[in-house]
Amino acid sequence: MDKYLICGLGNPGAEYAETRHNTGYMVLDAFAKASNIVFEDKRYGFVAETMLKGRKIFLLKPTTFMNLSGNAVRYWLNKENIDQHRLLVISDDVALPLGNFRLKASGSNGGHNGLGHIQQLIGQDYPRLRMGIGNDYPQGQQINWVLGKYSEDEMKVLQPALEHGIDIIKSFVLAGIDITMNQYNKLGKAKV
Repeated sequence: MDKYLICGLGNPGAEYAETRHNTGYMVLDAFAKASNIVFEDKRYGFVAETMLKGRKIFLLKPTTFMNLSGNAVRYWLNKENIDQHRLLVISDDVALPLGNFRLKASGSNGGHNGLGHIQQLIGQDYPRLRMGIGNDYPQGQQINWVLGKYSEDEMKVLQPALEHGIDIIKSFVLAGIDITMNQYNKLGKAKV
């Protein structure tokens, strides 16, 4: 049976809920809600499982905190014997405007600490979906920005991207990274 690991990056705990840095968690929460599945507290993360046309999908929200996300990713890849090309990591990205997203088959961590730690442990040859959170913050205030909560208006801009995230996960599992990039990257530029 083909298995896939979809990892949404974020930080555990109520104080981080709905923060920009937890956008990866938010995509997986939207997917789980749409699929009517629930997360269980397991080793290194909250995990939910579902099937899609004969393929098994593991959703992972690491509980290692962002800077140690690689520990959770490596553990679940090894535990379930999943090839890292069947891993999709979803993260926030200050380099993209709010509501935009970009899918890549591999690449650098772009300065993202969660992606950086994953790269240290498994290399950079794995697909990732970067969700734009914008960068409308004063110089030196990036940490406050990414750990800040979305406003109601910002959530309205983000919502279509979260919904695209659900479709992107399904397409990644069923059609692969190349077809999914071709289909969705052109939709990833939000009209602001």
